[in-house]
Amino acid sequence: MKLSDFDFDLPEQLIATRPARPRTSARLLLADSAGIADHRVADLVDLLQPGDRLVLNDTKVIPARLTGMRHRDGEAGPTSAKIEVTLLEPRATGDWAALVKPLRKIRDGEVIVFSDVLSATLTARADGQAHLQFNLQGDDFDAALAAVGAMPLPPYIAAKRPADEADKQDYQTYWARHAGAVAAPTASLHFDGPLLDALRARGVAFTHVTLHVGAGTFLPVKVDDVRDHKMHAEWGEVTQTAVDEITATKAAGGRVIPVGTTALRLIETAAKEGTLKPWVGPTDIFITPGFTFQVTDGLMTNFHLPKSTLMMLVSALMGVERVKDIYAHAITTGYRFFSYGDASLLLPANVKKA
Repeated sequence: MKLSDFDFDLPEQLIATRPARPRTSARLLLADSAGIADHRVADLVDLLQPGDRLVLNDTKVIPARLTGMRHRDGEAGPTSAKIEVTLLEPRATGDWAALVKPLRKIRDGEVIVFSDVLSATLTARADGQAHLQFNLQGDDFDAALAAVGAMPLPPYIAAKRPADEADKQDYQTYWARHAGAVAAPTASLHFDGPLLDALRARGVAFTHVTLHVGAGTFLPVKVDDVRDHKMHAEWGEVTQTAVDEITATKAAGGRVIPVGTTALRLIETAAKEGTLKPWVGPTDIFITPGFTFQVTDGLMTNFHLPKSTLMMLVSALMGVERVKDIYAHAITTGYRFFSYGDASLLLPANVKKA
């Protein structure tokens, strides 16, 4: 498989920089054995069947973008430098891996001051990343970060506008629970309380799993042969409760439909030996055409970047040529793309049709 197999031309104006309001008013492309149809996310109540189960990623995005100052006393007097930090992930040693710009403006052992209460010391650097030890931990750290941090919008949005207060709600799922992600599971951004209630009344069930989405989700594929690409690892957990719920749905003939590629990657990781089992730890599963799905019967997902690993994943589920048709329809009819864009409900022909 060549990288060019997953490329397409996307008009700039179709890249969404703000979400639809209300969330459920976003457009929803249904692709199933009957063809392609245009709906709204609110129509999920009619498109899903009693007995279906949606798998939801309950990770919580942290306000991982920080701006601080480095102060230094020199022979010519005190100097300061503005430092921008993007947190990537907590490390087992208690500090954080982060991107620091400009990294050359700060030395190991120096302190970056973000507010009257929050600061961090640069303890080490490796492979272009910095390791930061914060002065606060636990709830105190979370509160200080919430006060001064900004949401880590994807590069294609951040290039057009800075994050603002609206993003602290817009870029967070309704059911976000476990803090640790630096990117949102964006298909989940289309849900709100009334839609969940309506789906429950319809007989649709929900299972929560956790995958802390990392900044690596935006890394481009740089190899021509996609088999040579190395996926970034992300921490996830599938509990025994989640396994029992999904297994019961499958046994009863219901469909298991992850909401978002992160939830799909996690449950397929937990089922990689052929049987779904509890899972906790990092996963770097790379799903490309030819992959055998063990659990997934369908997928709700947004529209992805050209030549991305997520294009490869949806092509594995639906078929390369089928995905090309889906994306051609989405572009022709003006669907909005990427994190704040519209959604699709992808149901392969070999599962029951709603």
